[in-house]
Amino acid sequence: MVLFGCIISIIPLLALGFFSFMKSSGSVQNHVNTSNIQLMNQTNSNLEQVLRTVDYTLNYVINSNILQGALYRPLSYYDFQLYNKLKEELSLLQSPETRVTDVILANTTTNWLINNRGMYKFNEYASKETLLSLMDMQGSSNWVMLDTESLGSSDTLSYACPYTIALVKKMPMSTSSARGIALATIPSCSLAAMMDSPSPSREVMVLDHNYRIVVHPDQGKVGQALTETGYNKEELDRFDSKSGQFETRIDNKPISVTYVKSDFNGWLYASFTEMSAVTKESRSIGWFTLYICLLMIGLSILLVWLGSRRVYSPIRRILQGIAERLPDLQANKKNELQIIDEHIRDMFNSNTQLRNELRQNSQQVRTFFLHKLFLGRISPPEAEEQIALFGFQEQVAQWEHLAVFTLQIDTLDDTRYERKDSDLLLFAINNMMEEMIPSMYRFPPVIIDQTQVTLIGRGGISLEAFNDYIYKLSEEIQRTTRSFLDLEVSIGISLPYKTLMKTSRAYQEGMEALKHRIKLGTGVIIPYFSVNSGKHTRVYFYPMQVENELIDAIKLAEEERALELLKQWLAEVFQKDRTPHEYQISLIRLLNDLMIVMQENGIVLEQPDFGNSSLVEELLSLYTGPDIEGWFKTRVIRPMVKVFRDRQDSQYQNLSEQIIEIIRNEFDRNITLEECASRLHYNNFYLSSVFKKETNMSFSEYLSQYRFKMSKKWLVETDMPIKDIAEKLSYNNSQNFIRSFRKLEGMTPGQYRAKYKGVEG
Repeated sequence: MVLFGCIISIIPLLALGFFSFMKSSGSVQNHVNTSNIQLMNQTNSNLEQVLRTVDYTLNYVINSNILQGALYRPLSYYDFQLYNKLKEELSLLQSPETRVTDVILANTTTNWLINNRGMYKFNEYASKETLLSLMDMQGSSNWVMLDTESLGSSDTLSYACPYTIALVKKMPMSTSSARGIALATIPSCSLAAMMDSPSPSREVMVLDHNYRIVVHPDQGKVGQALTETGYNKEELDRFDSKSGQFETRIDNKPISVTYVKSDFNGWLYASFTEMSAVTKESRSIGWFTLYICLLMIGLSILLVWLGSRRVYSPIRRILQGIAERLPDLQANKKNELQIIDEHIRDMFNSNTQLRNELRQNSQQVRTFFLHKLFLGRISPPEAEEQIALFGFQEQVAQWEHLAVFTLQIDTLDDTRYERKDSDLLLFAINNMMEEMIPSMYRFPPVIIDQTQVTLIGRGGISLEAFNDYIYKLSEEIQRTTRSFLDLEVSIGISLPYKTLMKTSRAYQEGMEALKHRIKLGTGVIIPYFSVNSGKHTRVYFYPMQVENELIDAIKLAEEERALELLKQWLAEVFQKDRTPHEYQISLIRLLNDLMIVMQENGIVLEQPDFGNSSLVEELLSLYTGPDIEGWFKTRVIRPMVKVFRDRQDSQYQNLSEQIIEIIRNEFDRNITLEECASRLHYNNFYLSSVFKKETNMSFSEYLSQYRFKMSKKWLVETDMPIKDIAEKLSYNNSQNFIRSFRKLEGMTPGQYRAKYKGVEG
């Protein structure tokens, strides 16, 4: 079967060679016509794209407020700022894409002129007569061809093109009386460079309204009339359509003419092809094609004969292996190649899916590692293991100086963004940091508590050079963020350090530096050495996470857990080497946060029986760890737990009912516990504990169970496709839904529908 298929595939090659040989000369006319039409359309499109860009940009410059204001006033060298703004506007026109060499703004009424070289008095300008003659042209906008020397522009003369294409616009465009004129000049040879290279048998050119050559690869022909090149004047009327083709004779040679007329400025794009040269080439191509086809046929027959003897036996073995694993697959296919193709496609799809999942998981684990590194929650052995795992070992070994960037968006007020856009903006800044800083000089940027954090390291340079690099990089980041996102950001820079395990301290230094925006304002770069006289400070972590868990336990009236968390909080505070004053600050901070919780929940001081004494004075009079722990237990924790326990039952039931109502109304979208907590104005950890306590299930378990219940209902009561059910239940794809359903029910959704629809319907 393989041999037969290969022999059949050779027949078109033989037919192609014979047809190419026999029909090459007869089809040359159609081939040339088609080729020329495509060439003219492409040339027209390429040149007009440039011309339209120049026309649009010059209109924008003329109608700008800066130029409109300058038209009605005289200018002198004292108007330096206005001149600079006008030059900035003119620079919009001059780029490699537009090919504009010079832009001239001339105001004949107030006697000034501006071009690439500077500002002049119009009546003293060498080419003023040429500009005055252009102002007398009809219409407010015209494309004209001028002698390059008549403009007196050294920038245009430097291209050594005898002729220049100029876009002429009168100013202002909105009135009938012109006060001045604007010119954008493009050397004709620059436009000619955009056209295909000429060949001996074909000539391509661009003509204006008077059939004068304005663009031609041969600069010697630019400026000539078409009739001067041998074209019959009586046949000019044949260019009367928007596009077309016809045959004529030039110098007694048969010529095929193809043309396209521009709707933009009326220029004529024409191709003149000598048919005799093309015919000769086509016959050579026909013979060559025939020989090649014959050679390919001979080689193909030989290779098919040799290859078919060895190809099919491996295919049979592969097919047998597939059939043993998937016996149902072979029965539904017509041939073995189709079976193998299907199986290989499935393997590739599975491989791609696994790669994507592994890549996503790897990125999440790497981000988690960086979070722990910045927050100081990782031991040195674990850090070394993770660095080797993620491939950072080589670059870290080369780093001699390290520093941490902390970047925050100053404000979203008075910008085009809203508060909800902050996460997306930080993600965009994260991507910009990855593009701007070479990967060998940084760890992947991460976001911690609305702060973009990046660890940067360099080797082989001095400390002074490293500090200079860091500061210049921060300035570049600010400029890029301002340019692309129109946002003001502030950047805190830690002191340089040498050991990776000091990264958590550097992160705290960067965050401490950002706090000084209170007095410095927004959009600032704050190196920590300017805050702390260039010295590291002892930065200690306040156990905020433990405090949050303690507050949640109090609100849930879980006294034993609250007391356990209090002991854990005190252990983390007292294990640090601090001064007594620093210990007291941490204790007062905890007491203050607990009092805030009481105030926010409407608990008056008399309820826990605090009496009239000052709690702060009582706390500061204690000096040992056990006394402080006992005081917090008896004077604060237990009284607060009692108050929350008294009001707990009704509150828990109400919150759980509200969450269940949200799930039942919005189960078909990607709803989260964090969103519910935001709506109900509660902490998500607190809400999770309340819901688990009332329902004996977590939020995600209850949501999954309810979605599973709805999926069974839809399978039995509706004809909704399984794919649509999966989408309504927020599954990424139908396969994930099928696997989940089979795991819970022991059968696929299709089997469940077939089994129960008739029974329950």
